Amino acid sequence: MQSELQPAVRTTRQLRRPGHASFRRQWPLYLLMIGPMIFFLTFKYIPMAGVVVAFKDYNIFTGVWQSEWVGLEVFREIFSLPQFYRALRNTLLLNALALLTFPMPILLAILLNELRIHWYKRLSQTLMYLPHFISWVIVGGMAIELLSTNTGSVNELITSLGGSPIPFLEKPLYWIATYVGAGVWHYAGWGTILYLAALTGINKELYEAAEVDGAARLRKIWHITLPGIKPTIIVLFILQIGHMAEISFEQPYAMQNSYVMDVAQVISTYVYTVGIESARFAVATAVGLFQSVVGLILLLTAELLSRKINNQGIF
Repeated sequence: MQSELQPAVRTTRQLRRPGHASFRRQWPLYLLMIGPMIFFLTFKYIPMAGVVVAFKDYNIFTGVWQSEWVGLEVFREIFSLPQFYRALRNTLLLNALALLTFPMPILLAILLNELRIHWYKRLSQTLMYLPHFISWVIVGGMAIELLSTNTGSVNELITSLGGSPIPFLEKPLYWIATYVGAGVWHYAGWGTILYLAALTGINKELYEAAEVDGAARLRKIWHITLPGIKPTIIVLFILQIGHMAEISFEQPYAMQNSYVMDVAQVISTYVYTVGIESARFAVATAVGLFQSVVGLILLLTAELLSRKINNQGIF
Protein backbone atom coordinates (compact mmCIF):
# COMPACT_ATOMS: atom_id res chain seq x y z
CA MET A 1 0.00 0.00 0.00
CA GLN A 2 2.83 2.38 0.93
CA SER A 3 4.63 1.61 -2.35
CA GLU A 4 1.47 2.62 -4.25
CA LEU A 5 1.13 5.89 -2.33
CA GLN A 6 4.79 7.01 -2.77
CA PRO A 7 4.50 7.90 -6.52
CA ALA A 8 1.31 9.84 -5.78
CA VAL A 9 3.06 11.74 -2.97
CA ARG A 10 6.01 12.49 -5.28
CA THR A 11 3.66 13.72 -8.01
CA THR A 12 1.84 15.95 -5.52
CA ARG A 13 5.14 17.48 -4.36
CA GLN A 14 6.15 18.16 -7.97
CA LEU A 15 2.83 19.89 -8.62
CA ARG A 16 3.33 22.02 -5.52
CA ARG A 17 6.82 23.10 -6.61
CA PRO A 18 6.73 23.50 -10.42
CA GLY A 19 9.40 26.20 -10.28
CA HIS A 20 12.05 23.79 -9.00
CA ALA A 21 11.58 21.41 -11.92
CA SER A 22 11.62 24.31 -14.36
CA PHE A 23 14.83 25.65 -12.85
CA ARG A 24 16.53 22.24 -13.07
CA ARG A 25 15.59 21.92 -16.73
CA GLN A 26 16.46 25.47 -17.78
CA TRP A 27 19.26 26.46 -15.41
CA PRO A 28 21.61 27.44 -18.30
CA LEU A 29 19.06 30.08 -19.38
CA TYR A 30 18.81 31.42 -15.84
CA LEU A 31 22.59 31.54 -15.71
CA LEU A 32 22.70 33.57 -18.92
CA MET A 33 20.25 36.05 -17.39
CA ILE A 34 22.68 36.97 -14.60
CA GLY A 35 24.78 39.23 -16.86
CA PRO A 36 21.87 41.34 -18.16
CA MET A 37 20.38 41.57 -14.67
CA ILE A 38 23.67 42.88 -13.26
CA PHE A 39 23.90 45.38 -16.12
CA PHE A 40 20.39 46.76 -15.60
CA LEU A 41 20.78 46.87 -11.82
CA THR A 42 24.10 48.70 -12.09
CA PHE A 43 23.36 51.17 -14.88
CA LYS A 44 19.54 51.49 -14.85
CA TYR A 45 18.11 50.95 -11.37
CA ILE A 46 20.82 51.97 -8.89
CA PRO A 47 21.40 55.35 -10.65
CA MET A 48 17.68 56.10 -10.12
CA ALA A 49 18.64 57.09 -6.59
CA GLY A 50 20.17 60.20 -8.16
CA VAL A 51 16.63 61.46 -8.88
CA VAL A 52 16.74 62.96 -5.39
CA VAL A 53 18.92 65.72 -6.88
CA ALA A 54 15.76 67.19 -8.43
CA PHE A 55 14.46 67.93 -4.92
CA LYS A 56 17.67 69.47 -3.56
CA ASP A 57 19.75 72.61 -3.95
CA TYR A 58 22.55 70.46 -5.29
CA ASN A 59 26.09 71.54 -4.57
CA ILE A 60 28.85 69.62 -6.31
CA PHE A 61 31.21 70.16 -3.38
CA THR A 62 28.89 68.98 -0.60
CA GLY A 63 27.53 66.02 -2.56
CA VAL A 64 24.05 64.63 -3.14
CA TRP A 65 23.07 63.65 0.37
CA GLN A 66 24.53 66.69 2.15
CA SER A 67 22.88 69.22 -0.20
CA GLU A 68 19.96 71.21 1.17
CA TRP A 69 16.47 69.77 0.59
CA VAL A 70 14.23 72.27 -1.26
CA GLY A 71 11.27 70.07 -2.22
CA LEU A 72 9.42 71.19 -5.35
CA GLU A 73 11.24 74.51 -5.64
CA VAL A 74 13.29 73.31 -8.61
CA PHE A 75 10.15 72.21 -10.46
CA ARG A 76 8.54 75.60 -9.84
CA GLU A 77 11.63 77.17 -11.36
CA ILE A 78 11.62 75.09 -14.55
CA PHE A 79 7.86 75.57 -15.03
CA SER A 80 8.46 79.33 -14.95
CA LEU A 81 11.11 79.20 -17.69
CA PRO A 82 9.86 79.91 -21.24
CA GLN A 83 12.83 77.97 -22.64
CA PHE A 84 11.52 74.80 -21.01
CA TYR A 85 8.10 75.11 -22.65
CA ARG A 86 9.76 75.81 -26.00
CA ALA A 87 11.90 72.67 -25.66
CA LEU A 88 8.85 70.61 -24.64
CA ARG A 89 6.83 71.96 -27.57
CA ASN A 90 9.59 71.16 -30.04
CA THR A 91 10.04 67.67 -28.60
CA LEU A 92 6.34 66.84 -28.93
CA LEU A 93 6.17 68.40 -32.40
CA LEU A 94 9.15 66.51 -33.82
CA ASN A 95 8.02 63.23 -32.25
CA ALA A 96 4.48 63.72 -33.59
CA LEU A 97 5.86 64.24 -37.09
CA ALA A 98 8.09 61.19 -36.66
CA LEU A 99 4.98 59.25 -35.61
CA LEU A 100 3.44 60.07 -38.99
CA THR A 101 6.34 58.19 -40.61
CA PHE A 102 5.63 55.10 -38.47
CA PRO A 103 4.15 53.13 -41.44
CA MET A 104 7.37 53.50 -43.47
CA PRO A 105 9.19 50.41 -42.02
CA ILE A 106 5.98 48.41 -42.45
CA LEU A 107 5.76 49.39 -46.11
CA LEU A 108 9.43 48.59 -46.69
CA ALA A 109 9.10 45.19 -45.00
CA ILE A 110 6.08 44.27 -47.13
CA LEU A 111 7.82 45.39 -50.33
CA LEU A 112 10.94 43.38 -49.45
CA ASN A 113 8.81 40.37 -48.58
CA GLU A 114 7.15 40.52 -52.00
CA LEU A 115 10.46 40.52 -53.92
CA ARG A 116 11.17 37.24 -55.68
CA ILE A 117 14.72 37.89 -56.91
CA HIS A 118 16.74 36.83 -53.87
CA TRP A 119 20.02 38.58 -54.69
CA TYR A 120 18.21 41.86 -55.30
CA LYS A 121 16.25 41.40 -52.08
CA ARG A 122 19.43 40.86 -50.04
CA LEU A 123 21.15 43.83 -51.71
CA SER A 124 18.17 46.08 -50.98
CA GLN A 125 18.07 44.99 -47.34
CA THR A 126 21.77 45.71 -46.91
CA LEU A 127 21.55 49.16 -48.48
CA MET A 128 18.59 50.09 -46.28
CA TYR A 129 20.25 48.82 -43.09
CA LEU A 130 23.53 50.69 -43.63
CA PRO A 131 22.35 54.19 -42.58
CA HIS A 132 21.57 52.87 -39.10
CA PHE A 133 25.28 52.29 -38.48
CA ILE A 134 26.30 55.82 -39.48
CA SER A 135 26.82 58.18 -36.55
CA TRP A 136 24.58 61.24 -36.36
CA VAL A 137 27.71 63.38 -36.22
CA ILE A 138 28.58 62.10 -39.69
CA VAL A 139 24.99 62.53 -40.85
CA GLY A 140 25.05 66.13 -39.63
CA GLY A 141 28.23 66.77 -41.58
CA MET A 142 26.71 65.16 -44.67
CA ALA A 143 23.64 67.40 -44.30
CA ILE A 144 25.82 70.50 -44.21
CA GLU A 145 27.83 69.41 -47.24
CA LEU A 146 24.75 68.49 -49.26
CA LEU A 147 22.10 70.97 -48.11
CA SER A 148 23.95 74.15 -47.16
CA THR A 149 22.41 77.19 -48.86
CA ASN A 150 25.62 78.60 -50.35
CA THR A 151 27.97 75.64 -50.73
CA GLY A 152 25.72 72.57 -50.59
CA SER A 153 25.82 70.20 -53.54
CA VAL A 154 22.02 70.05 -53.80
CA ASN A 155 21.64 73.83 -53.91
CA GLU A 156 24.51 74.15 -56.39
CA LEU A 157 22.65 71.74 -58.65
CA ILE A 158 19.40 73.69 -58.22
CA THR A 159 21.20 76.95 -58.99
CA SER A 160 22.85 75.49 -62.08
CA LEU A 161 19.41 74.49 -63.37
CA GLY A 162 18.15 78.04 -62.96
CA GLY A 163 16.40 77.69 -59.61
CA SER A 164 16.79 79.52 -56.31
CA PRO A 165 18.70 78.00 -53.38
CA ILE A 166 16.50 76.31 -50.76
CA PRO A 167 17.39 77.08 -47.10
CA PHE A 168 17.12 73.47 -45.89
CA LEU A 169 19.06 74.17 -42.67
CA GLU A 170 18.29 77.85 -42.06
CA LYS A 171 14.48 78.22 -42.16
CA PRO A 172 12.38 76.49 -39.45
CA LEU A 173 9.90 74.74 -41.77
CA TYR A 174 12.61 73.53 -44.14
CA TRP A 175 14.74 72.40 -41.17
CA ILE A 176 11.85 70.39 -39.70
CA ALA A 177 11.26 68.67 -43.04
CA THR A 178 14.99 67.92 -43.33
CA TYR A 179 15.09 66.60 -39.76
CA VAL A 180 12.14 64.24 -40.29
CA GLY A 181 13.49 63.07 -43.65
CA ALA A 182 16.91 62.34 -42.16
CA GLY A 183 15.23 60.34 -39.39
CA VAL A 184 13.30 58.23 -41.89
CA TRP A 185 16.46 57.59 -43.90
CA HIS A 186 18.40 56.62 -40.77
CA TYR A 187 15.85 54.45 -38.94
CA ALA A 188 13.34 53.06 -41.44
CA GLY A 189 15.59 50.39 -42.96
CA TRP A 190 16.61 49.06 -39.56
CA GLY A 191 13.01 49.06 -38.34
CA THR A 192 12.04 46.68 -41.11
CA ILE A 193 13.97 43.88 -39.36
CA LEU A 194 11.26 43.41 -36.74
CA TYR A 195 8.48 43.32 -39.32
CA LEU A 196 10.39 40.94 -41.58
CA ALA A 197 10.86 38.64 -38.57
CA ALA A 198 7.11 38.83 -37.91
CA LEU A 199 6.37 38.05 -41.56
CA THR A 200 8.32 34.80 -41.33
CA GLY A 201 5.83 33.59 -38.71
CA ILE A 202 2.85 33.78 -41.08
CA ASN A 203 1.69 30.37 -42.28
CA LYS A 204 2.57 29.99 -45.98
CA GLU A 205 -0.47 27.79 -46.49
CA LEU A 206 -2.66 30.87 -46.07
CA TYR A 207 -1.08 32.42 -49.16
CA GLU A 208 -1.48 29.16 -51.10
CA ALA A 209 -5.14 28.96 -50.15
CA ALA A 210 -5.63 32.60 -51.18
CA GLU A 211 -4.04 31.89 -54.57
CA VAL A 212 -6.38 28.95 -55.08
CA ASP A 213 -9.31 31.29 -54.35
CA GLY A 214 -7.98 33.70 -56.97
CA ALA A 215 -6.78 36.46 -54.61
CA ALA A 216 -4.42 39.01 -56.17
CA ARG A 217 -1.22 40.18 -54.50
CA LEU A 218 -2.80 43.27 -52.91
CA ARG A 219 -5.64 41.15 -51.54
CA LYS A 220 -3.18 38.77 -49.92
CA ILE A 221 -1.27 41.67 -48.37
CA TRP A 222 -4.45 43.23 -46.99
CA HIS A 223 -6.12 40.07 -45.68
CA ILE A 224 -3.10 37.92 -44.68
CA THR A 225 0.13 39.92 -44.35
CA LEU A 226 -1.17 42.92 -42.41
CA PRO A 227 -3.32 40.88 -39.97
CA GLY A 228 -0.33 38.55 -39.45
CA ILE A 229 1.95 41.36 -38.27
CA LYS A 230 -0.78 43.32 -36.48
CA PRO A 231 0.41 42.38 -32.94
CA THR A 232 3.94 43.57 -33.76
CA ILE A 233 2.60 46.82 -35.19
CA ILE A 234 0.52 47.49 -32.08
CA VAL A 235 3.40 46.83 -29.67
CA LEU A 236 5.84 49.05 -31.56
CA PHE A 237 3.24 51.79 -31.96
CA ILE A 238 2.53 51.83 -28.22
CA LEU A 239 6.24 51.98 -27.43
CA GLN A 240 6.73 54.87 -29.84
CA ILE A 241 3.87 56.79 -28.23
CA GLY A 242 5.54 56.20 -24.87
CA HIS A 243 8.63 57.99 -26.21
CA MET A 244 6.69 61.04 -27.37
CA ALA A 245 8.00 63.16 -24.48
CA GLU A 246 11.62 62.17 -24.99
CA ILE A 247 13.94 62.41 -27.94
CA SER A 248 17.46 61.27 -28.71
CA PHE A 249 20.26 63.74 -28.10
CA GLU A 250 22.45 62.96 -31.11
CA GLN A 251 20.18 63.86 -34.03
CA PRO A 252 18.91 67.28 -32.87
CA TYR A 253 22.32 68.29 -31.52
CA ALA A 254 24.12 67.30 -34.74
CA MET A 255 21.62 69.05 -37.02
CA GLN A 256 20.72 72.20 -35.06
CA ASN A 257 22.29 75.61 -35.65
CA SER A 258 21.79 79.15 -34.42
CA TYR A 259 19.28 79.99 -37.20
CA VAL A 260 16.72 77.37 -36.14
CA MET A 261 17.12 77.11 -32.37
CA ASP A 262 13.47 78.12 -31.90
CA VAL A 263 12.43 74.76 -33.37
CA ALA A 264 15.61 72.71 -32.86
CA GLN A 265 16.02 73.08 -29.09
CA VAL A 266 14.47 69.91 -27.60
CA ILE A 267 14.41 68.53 -24.07
CA SER A 268 17.54 66.42 -24.44
CA THR A 269 19.64 69.31 -25.77
CA TYR A 270 18.04 71.65 -23.21
CA VAL A 271 19.10 69.31 -20.40
CA TYR A 272 22.62 69.29 -21.83
CA THR A 273 22.71 73.08 -22.09
CA VAL A 274 21.34 73.65 -18.59
CA GLY A 275 22.95 70.73 -16.79
CA ILE A 276 26.39 70.50 -18.37
CA GLU A 277 27.16 73.90 -19.85
CA SER A 278 25.49 75.92 -17.08
CA ALA A 279 26.22 73.38 -14.29
CA ARG A 280 22.62 73.53 -13.00
CA PHE A 281 22.39 69.83 -12.24
CA ALA A 282 19.23 70.02 -10.13
CA VAL A 283 17.30 71.73 -12.94
CA ALA A 284 18.56 69.19 -15.49
CA THR A 285 17.55 66.28 -13.22
CA ALA A 286 14.09 67.79 -12.62
CA VAL A 287 13.53 68.18 -16.39
CA GLY A 288 14.62 64.59 -16.97
CA LEU A 289 12.29 63.33 -14.23
CA PHE A 290 9.37 65.32 -15.66
CA GLN A 291 10.13 63.87 -19.09
CA SER A 292 10.11 60.30 -17.75
CA VAL A 293 6.82 60.78 -15.88
CA VAL A 294 5.10 62.21 -18.97
CA GLY A 295 6.47 59.35 -21.07
CA LEU A 296 5.10 56.81 -18.58
CA ILE A 297 1.66 58.46 -18.64
CA LEU A 298 1.60 58.44 -22.44
CA LEU A 299 2.68 54.78 -22.53
CA LEU A 300 -0.01 53.66 -20.08
CA THR A 301 -2.64 55.73 -21.92
CA ALA A 302 -1.71 54.18 -25.26
CA GLU A 303 -1.80 50.73 -23.66
CA LEU A 304 -5.27 51.37 -22.22
CA LEU A 305 -6.65 52.67 -25.52
CA SER A 306 -5.13 49.75 -27.44
CA ARG A 307 -6.75 47.23 -25.11
CA LYS A 308 -10.14 48.94 -25.38
CA ILE A 309 -10.01 49.17 -29.20
CA ASN A 310 -8.10 46.03 -30.27
CA ASN A 311 -7.98 43.99 -27.02
CA GLN A 312 -4.21 43.83 -27.44
CA GLY A 313 -1.33 45.49 -25.65
CA ILE A 314 2.16 44.99 -24.28
CA PHE A 315 1.35 44.33 -20.62
